Amino acid sequence: MRGLAGSPAWSLSRRALLLSGGASALVAAPGLKARTFAHDLTVRSGELTIYVDALSERAFRVRVTPRPGDAVAASEMLAPLARRPAVRKSQAGGKLRLTVAHARCEWDPATATLSFQDGEGRLLLAESPGSRRVVPSDVRGAPTLAVTQRFVSPADERLYGTGCFQDGHLDIRGLPRRLTQVNTQISQPFVLSSKGYGLLWHNEGMAEINRPDRLIALGRKAGTGAARAADVTTSTGNARVERRDAEFTGRFTVEQGGAHAFFLDLGRKMSSRHYVEIDGKPATDLANLWLPPTASFLRDLTPGSHEVLIRAGDEDAPTLRFGPVEDRTTWTSPVSDGIDYVVIAGPSAEEVIAGYHALIGPQPMLPLWALGYIHCRERFHSSDEILATAREFRRRRLPCDMMVQDWQYWGKYGWNAMRFDEAHYPDPAGLVRDLHAMDMGLMLSVWSKIGKDTELGKEVAARNFYIPGTEWIDFFNPVAARFYADNQTQRLGALGIDAWWQDATEPENDDLAGRTIYAAAGQTQPGEMRRNVYPLQVSRTVYEAQRAAFPDKRVMILTRSAAPGQQRYGAATWSGDIGNDWETLKRQIPAGLNMAAAGQPWWTVDAGGFFRPGKGQYDDPAYRERFLRWFQFSCFLPMTRVHGYMTDTEFWRYGEEVERVARQFLELRYQLLPYHYALAADASAKGMPLIRPLVFDFADDPAALDQAHSYMFGPALHVAPVLAADAQQWDVYLPRSEGGWYDFWTGVHREGGRTHRVDAPIERIPLHVRAGSILPLGPVGQSTTGLLGGDLDLLVWPGRDGETFLYEDDGISYRYEQGASARIALHWDDARRQLTVGHRDGSFAGMRPRRRITLHAMTGKRGTLDPGAGQTIDYSGAPIWTSLR
Repeated sequence: MRGLAGSPAWSLSRRALLLSGGASALVAAPGLKARTFAHDLTVRSGELTIYVDALSERAFRVRVTPRPGDAVAASEMLAPLARRPAVRKSQAGGKLRLTVAHARCEWDPATATLSFQDGEGRLLLAESPGSRRVVPSDVRGAPTLAVTQRFVSPADERLYGTGCFQDGHLDIRGLPRRLTQVNTQISQPFVLSSKGYGLLWHNEGMAEINRPDRLIALGRKAGTGAARAADVTTSTGNARVERRDAEFTGRFTVEQGGAHAFFLDLGRKMSSRHYVEIDGKPATDLANLWLPPTASFLRDLTPGSHEVLIRAGDEDAPTLRFGPVEDRTTWTSPVSDGIDYVVIAGPSAEEVIAGYHALIGPQPMLPLWALGYIHCRERFHSSDEILATAREFRRRRLPCDMMVQDWQYWGKYGWNAMRFDEAHYPDPAGLVRDLHAMDMGLMLSVWSKIGKDTELGKEVAARNFYIPGTEWIDFFNPVAARFYADNQTQRLGALGIDAWWQDATEPENDDLAGRTIYAAAGQTQPGEMRRNVYPLQVSRTVYEAQRAAFPDKRVMILTRSAAPGQQRYGAATWSGDIGNDWETLKRQIPAGLNMAAAGQPWWTVDAGGFFRPGKGQYDDPAYRERFLRWFQFSCFLPMTRVHGYMTDTEFWRYGEEVERVARQFLELRYQLLPYHYALAADASAKGMPLIRPLVFDFADDPAALDQAHSYMFGPALHVAPVLAADAQQWDVYLPRSEGGWYDFWTGVHREGGRTHRVDAPIERIPLHVRAGSILPLGPVGQSTTGLLGGDLDLLVWPGRDGETFLYEDDGISYRYEQGASARIALHWDDARRQLTVGHRDGSFAGMRPRRRITLHAMTGKRGTLDPGAGQTIDYSGAPIWTSLR
């Protein structure tokens, strides 16, 4: 079946072939005269119309609809095009080709498929013949379209992306996933391929990838597990709930052996257990007080009959689907305006992400303090508690930039009333001033819901700004969004609050399903239509209002969910209310790397886990070890923060060893600030993620592409977190790289392209520096205030040529957008053993005109934190060339 019916037919006039730029050719059935339209290519295929448009010099957008001539709604994910690229049209071998500078798109009428190549003509991606589906459907009575598009996926392809999932997979080729927004899961309909392309499934509703066809019949076993009590967070506060386990069994048959994909749906909005056995062996096993309702895994199976056992919650209603992993990737959406996707050509991952960044729009710089340590607990109960904790950080010389007030500070005023209860917070503005006097700031939890019994909630209800049946604000209504933003600005922003913790912006949990939301003045639509972009509306609302009200202060939003395009609004995300066990820690690494691969550069975790072991955690040696391994990992993330449910999370509460090791890593985090801030500038300018899977830097090393639990922190540092108890050594695969690698701690040189057994005592995380790297180290500071721009060390590891840069601005304002920043290029010529500190381009108010820079050639005999005396230069902005021996 091609489209809804029939075979494609087309013709092309010579005049249409000569058209370029904004004009396009209509390819129609025989006998119809070709006409020009605004699209670069229009194809009729049966009852479907296919539009192709070049969005940039490396990206094409494809739309397929049964309703030709439909107006294309403005995209919320993509930024408006500044200009359309020049498009060259040609015809050869019966195929029509669109060519831009770095990409090509071809229509093949024989197969009715589109394919995409890079600028050199290498095939990147192709539609599977006969796989296009556009079927009329409805959602709660409203007409919609259910769509499917399948793409060829070669056996050696790796796919990354789709966001933050808890299933533990980095390479998602063949893996089923349902893209919905829930606590601990952030869905991004974007994939990055090792073959050199990115694909954005441009749909605001729920999407699925690789949904298996076969359903396994399950039966519930008699009896249920013993009841157990659990403390959990809910959208109305803390709660104690009773939970029981249940078991479900089934049998299924495999006709052909090999890799099979499984998709578990527990039938609720959230669950607490993902456990599946196949033939008596666990296939997936994760428990937490909150887990997404779906989970996926792959399993190699032999032909024949197999048994399955599912352990789930007593209230769960699980279904389990499966199917063989095939050489294809299938996207589906049950609610859509038609097939709609964007292909971005690389061929490198960096070029793909830069191309994606150019389409979604500029990403603002976060404030400098966001790169320092952010301290949180659930929760502070008063201003006095916050200030006492801040003073203790300073007394103990533990670097910190931000105190975070979690929920319920509103007290007697009711849920998210946008007021502090004066009984415990008598002077919120004074609290902020006192923190600022210690070079700290205050981040405040603000929800997207407002209690209906609050003063503010009554006004929301009177204006019909709620999503019906909920206490969530309808941010799709621009008047409601503006009302929310004005109140947040006037009631809270005016107090001097430094950052906004916009919690539960899924909204919790996937709560648009079954709801009605604003569509236009006097019109509504099913929430399913825009099910996955609510967090985008919240972040945009807050960012635009705060930036307008306080134009000299960078907006910083920490939010639990995200949608493509949210990068434009100063938003960072974290992985939600996760557990604290080793398995959960292990799964955060691919979760974060797939956020990076999906174009979201700012992501972090609750270091130590959100749900913790309870009061005994402070004296428990097992948890102390686990906490330190969590924290070491978090120090090599874009943002570092500790959080914990019903826990006073301060390091000193866990004993001297925890405090000592935590201090070492905090101090290292602050020493790395010049390196880290340059990465932040790269994220802002080009979309480059700060952490990234190894496909970004080592795409030609197949073994590197399979590493799901190690990654690069910028171009220089390879990070391999310790993920098991009692580890004194850790196996680390170092990718193939000219000149090899150097142990960060000892300076020992190691070859790339092999696995090494590396010492990993509790004081260390396995960390290596790539040969050819130039790593800037600044001083240790107690906050980021004044920490950039002064004296620093430049450490060079020989073995290959290298280049990087230093970036500086005032760290707090948007004046960098008008050029108020400074950039210094650094280059290492390995053959000549020469380091170039380049010309300083630009300046900004407060910039120090001169600085001392100490240069070190790392010989493999000393560690990074003890580099030796080095050579000191006096740098005032003019280029300097220095030989290092």
